[in-house]
Amino acid sequence: MEYIVKTKTDIDFTDVPKALINNYKWTEGHTPKAFAQLIYVNGEGFALHIEAEEQNPTAVYSNYNDPVYKDSCLEFFVNFNNGDKYMNFEMNSNGAFLAAIRTDRKNKTPIHELVELPTVKAVKTESSWGLDVFFSNEFIGMLFGKDNFKSGDSFKGNFYKCGDETPIPHFGMWSPVDNETPDFHRPEFFGNFIIE
Repeated sequence: MEYIVKTKTDIDFTDVPKALINNYKWTEGHTPKAFAQLIYVNGEGFALHIEAEEQNPTAVYSNYNDPVYKDSCLEFFVNFNNGDKYMNFEMNSNGAFLAAIRTDRKNKTPIHELVELPTVKAVKTESSWGLDVFFSNEFIGMLFGKDNFKSGDSFKGNFYKCGDETPIPHFGMWSPVDNETPDFHRPEFFGNFIIE
């Protein structure tokens, strides 16, 4: 799959394409509509907006590094330099999140050990919830060794919607993961992101 990342000078998601998180696997009976949008703010970094149509999302956890994937969760996994590492960034509707740099599911370093944590802004309505996060070039450079981007650059990643311990566990993704059991930590199935 491929997603075109808009380049802008401000953060306005109005005309930014939506990456639909609509490939549900390992799921029965609950496939909430969800999407993500990503903007490259020229010379500054990447702005992410990710949203799900869900009333009363499960939100047990409230702190950084809590197991938010057990709640109603939205996730951004990304490899900004096309190397052997990726970041998993997982968030619930309280704005609680966990994040690490990894080579796979087991080999990880929490990002707070490497760089200052970004701010996660959560917004809830009666019918949906979403999150906004800004990943600065400096932040990306500290984690991936790449701190500048231009039109035509590409990298890999995926967007997910899950809820491992919600009333109806569910596992949705933008770029399909071909695995028999639930596993988002499969960078070989990441989609392509291309900066316009």
